[in-house]
Amino acid sequence: MADVYIDGASAGNPGPSGAGFVVIHEGKVTEKSIPLPALTNHEAEWEALLAAVKFCQAEGIQNVFVKTDSQLIERAVESCYVKKPLYRISLDEVLAISQSFALFFVKWIPESQNKKADQLARRAIQVSKRS
Repeated sequence: MADVYIDGASAGNPGPSGAGFVVIHEGKVTEKSIPLPALTNHEAEWEALLAAVKFCQAEGIQNVFVKTDSQLIERAVESCYVKKPLYRISLDEVLAISQSFALFFVKWIPESQNKKADQLARRAIQVSKRS
């Protein structure tokens, strides 16, 4: 089972944004910091989730346990529903990719347990601001 920590952040709402994720699988730790254009915080969260699941799929990981401090992400994936049409495309893409995994879970965790993904997302914002 891969433990996947994700976070998105925005300097403004919308503003320069970043996504970060950490994948821990079979003793290997992979960290990614992804600069994003001006987005809202929720959009950045979706981008973080998409980047992480695409990474896991490309790596051939079969069992994925995503941990997020975004209740919106957890609830949307859990219920396969999101109210805002803007997020529907991202949700549909995540759900489609999740079908390639043997097991796929998303769980909400407190921010205090998601510090590394948050640091990666914030680092990406700094890169976005310079671009």
